[in-house]
Amino acid sequence: MMKKGLAVFNLCFITCVILHIRVSAQSLPVGTPVLDDYYRRQQLLGKVDSNLSFTLRPLTPISASGTNNLYIPEDSTRVHGYTSFANGAGVLQILPLSWQQQFNSDHPYGWNDEAMIPAKGYQTMISGGFYLKYGFLSIQFRPEFVYAANPNFTGFATDHSNADLALYYLYHNYIDQPERYGNSAYKKAFLGQSNITLTFGGIALGLSNESIWWGPGIRNALILSDNAPGFKHVTLNTTHPLKTFLGSFEGQIIGAKLENSGLAPLSVTSTSTGTNLYKPKRDDWRYYSGFNINYHPKWIPGLTLGLTRVFNAYHSDVKGLNGYVPFFTPYSKTDTAGSDKFGRDQLTSLYARWLFTKAQAEVYFEYGLNDNSFNIADFIGSPEHSRAYIFGVRKMITINDAKDQHILFSTEITQLSQTVDRSVRQAGGWYVHSQVRAGQTNLGQILGAGTGSGGNLQSMDVSWVSGLKKFGIQAERYEHDVDFTQQYLPNINGNSRNWVDFAFALVGEWNYKNFIFNAKLQEIKSLNYEWVLKDYNPGQYYIPHNDVYNFHGELGISYRF
Repeated sequence: MMKKGLAVFNLCFITCVILHIRVSAQSLPVGTPVLDDYYRRQQLLGKVDSNLSFTLRPLTPISASGTNNLYIPEDSTRVHGYTSFANGAGVLQILPLSWQQQFNSDHPYGWNDEAMIPAKGYQTMISGGFYLKYGFLSIQFRPEFVYAANPNFTGFATDHSNADLALYYLYHNYIDQPERYGNSAYKKAFLGQSNITLTFGGIALGLSNESIWWGPGIRNALILSDNAPGFKHVTLNTTHPLKTFLGSFEGQIIGAKLENSGLAPLSVTSTSTGTNLYKPKRDDWRYYSGFNINYHPKWIPGLTLGLTRVFNAYHSDVKGLNGYVPFFTPYSKTDTAGSDKFGRDQLTSLYARWLFTKAQAEVYFEYGLNDNSFNIADFIGSPEHSRAYIFGVRKMITINDAKDQHILFSTEITQLSQTVDRSVRQAGGWYVHSQVRAGQTNLGQILGAGTGSGGNLQSMDVSWVSGLKKFGIQAERYEHDVDFTQQYLPNINGNSRNWVDFAFALVGEWNYKNFIFNAKLQEIKSLNYEWVLKDYNPGQYYIPHNDVYNFHGELGISYRF
């Protein structure tokens, strides 16, 4: 039954890609360098519909101020790159050719890079394609190719005892998150940001392999982001805010296929005495379903209130209508005890974003739960159990009354580590699950926050912006997997064993004729890298000689036809 379902899923998807069938206009892939954030900045300036939430992406031209070409916002009259046919009923567009590169000098760093992998050394991704539309049907075919040199680096197995290795596997056997992607160079082609859709008015139904971003965050999202490669999914979604007498609504429902990496958490899978530590993941793809719906009250301009909920289960376990469409499953464990006939993981979040156009500012947050409460009394008594949250603020300031030049201030906090409630009962790490042991991942990368399970991030950036151009500085503090540290590698004399990165970056974006350039130069200092104890003396708070310096660089070039 599992093989039959998998074959039907793959056959339907591949057939539709070959037949070139999709609707709606070309979408702007999540994380598109320069352009993805450009439209959000334009909304702060009042140049994009304030009802657009930016909590459900990718964007379409209809949703982003009605422009005909999302890739050339600085020249809305330009028609190059388009070819019409059938007396204007059909359109063929060549999509931009993008070449993105990154480099890490010492060890992997960075996230929200879609099909790229966490790796040391040089890595590159090339993408391009075309968009074809005829009447209600259209296709966006945009494959990607990734190459990573992927050399070896100092990982967890180095300078850790057999006992530490056993504890590492005790935790990481329950999530598909390999430290290194194989023992040689990594090469892989993807369907990338391709999709096939049928659109009627503001509603679209289709098949897609695109990355999805749910929630108001910019650096991170709790449920879905572009941190992992795009995945095959069926989607029913709005293409722009749907206006009613109560206000506007946006939404999306997906049913998806998630795949395993097939790799162990570490390249070392046994202790020095030969004890095997690795417990292979189940050889089955996962059925991932969920929804994101939000509401813009008519009486409160700029406010968005939203709810997301996702379910993750091994496909061969999924049974019945409730298995494939589980959206009305009760939240409390007492109510689901009799209805859940198989193991599945659930995540949910509430979010809000408030846009202040006159002040050219926004504030947003997302609050999620990793583990359902036993009942309503349990939730009221311990609402912080298993929680994670994202909070951010943005503000644009005009420079000397120049309408086309601004200073952008941004700050965002991501908190995924457990609260002190863990001393009473463990909530488990975000994205980690005991029954669905691949966790909330696709091809070994987390679907949500790139900071990972138990990861905390505080980031801030200040930039000069003018249209598509941007120059600025970025500073961030990243605390790695606090839940693993607290539960399995207890601290010594306070926080001395926590692995914390301090990063400082220069960021630049520029457009010139058909070209768009993006660059990032970032220096990272890692304190207590990989939680290693070197030269430790009892009673010592700070452990010396365990700081690592890493350089992270990014350079991208896109050509718009």
